[in-house]
Amino acid sequence: MSDPVSDPSDLDGRSVVVAGGGIAGMAAAQALVELGAAVTVVDAKPLDAPSPLRTTTDERLPADTALVVTSPGWRPTAPLLRAAAAAGVPVWGDVELAWRLRPRGQKWLGITGTNGKTTTTGMLAAILLAAGRRSVAAGNIGLPLTDAVRKMPPYEVIAAELSSFQLHWARSLDPVAAAVLNIAEDHLDWHGSMAEYAAAKGKIFGPNTIPIYDADDAGARDLVASLVGAVGVTRTTPGERTLGVVDGELVDRAFGGGAILPVDELPVTGPHNVTNALVAAALARAVGITPAEIATGLRTFVVGGHRVELLGTIGDIRFIDDSKGTNPHATAAALDAFPTSVWIAGGLAKGASFDALIRDHGQQLRGAVLIGTCAPEIEQAIARHAAHVPVIRTADLDNAVRTAIDLASPGGVVLLSPAAASMDMFDDYKHRGEVFAAAVRAAGGPAFTPVSLAVKENR
Repeated sequence: MSDPVSDPSDLDGRSVVVAGGGIAGMAAAQALVELGAAVTVVDAKPLDAPSPLRTTTDERLPADTALVVTSPGWRPTAPLLRAAAAAGVPVWGDVELAWRLRPRGQKWLGITGTNGKTTTTGMLAAILLAAGRRSVAAGNIGLPLTDAVRKMPPYEVIAAELSSFQLHWARSLDPVAAAVLNIAEDHLDWHGSMAEYAAAKGKIFGPNTIPIYDADDAGARDLVASLVGAVGVTRTTPGERTLGVVDGELVDRAFGGGAILPVDELPVTGPHNVTNALVAAALARAVGITPAEIATGLRTFVVGGHRVELLGTIGDIRFIDDSKGTNPHATAAALDAFPTSVWIAGGLAKGASFDALIRDHGQQLRGAVLIGTCAPEIEQAIARHAAHVPVIRTADLDNAVRTAIDLASPGGVVLLSPAAASMDMFDDYKHRGEVFAAAVRAAGGPAFTPVSLAVKENR
């Protein structure tokens, strides 16, 4: 093997393998080419890549490899990555590469957690924009970090949404401040255990990072228990080094900011969004943004789709798209948004259990219509904890929507919140949400009434 790489400045003329030819992988490959590396992109399917990139479907590690840069989706057990570890070849994730390539003086604000990352990152991006900072949201939210750090003129601040997959490969990450929103069962099939999953999330905190966490979440509290200087957020009255709610208003008692914004002026509803706004505010305060600027940013925040999104009605039955609910923890927030609903669920469980979700929310279900690989597991959990709930399994979302309409009561709600990943039947959660919306429109025909401003809740 070639001598391993310890710094991007060592890459000129060296052989580097990029694992994965998706958006993150190709962005990393382009950055590596600009550094003078000889880059080979490995992917399960043949790729049409621009020169001078070499592509292959062969997962064997080339003998002269000095560095492997892996895309987030590649598991540590992949043959290529195991071979690199055995040969002493360093493996960086795309986030690690971007961190090492960042311009001097650029500030990163990190956000992770089982749920709420994208909403909180969007809130933070809106705040940074309102404050006049040259900034961008990047990472797991869409824009690859390796593209963001190479932008000229450089961004002053990056709001970095970071997944557990990305953080698993982090080595030297040290943002100015970083937040863990919550820790709940998710991606256990990838990480192998809850302990490994939580440990990956914890890599968002570097030696100089201000740790920010949801003090109302046990998993987040555990993750920062040994860290010095942690700042909490709570939906109750805050103590020292905490942001919280006093008399219906967001308040900063950690950075000396005082009152920020009345809760009822947030453009999104739901207790989870109060937490998201407080976390975004804490991260912004960590880089000196004023309470007034935070308030302006939060007021202008625009929510995304597929997050407890009201699509419209058929008669007086409301149809809610929460396709972003890809694990039980996320679905719990969606179920809590309505007194009762007919629940459409199922997909890839990713190793999660549904027992706690059904135990705590079974009384809110008028019926359950199940699709996908994990439908039997959800049905068994319902039988154990909410046997009164009628359960029907269907082959696809078209049938699921029609079945749910039959189960729904007048004035009721049909809620798609799968509590599972989408890839057994769909390209991603967005595709699943689009198929659901099409199925609702088809089932309603002329009776379907769309809602122009659809999002009532957001995660």
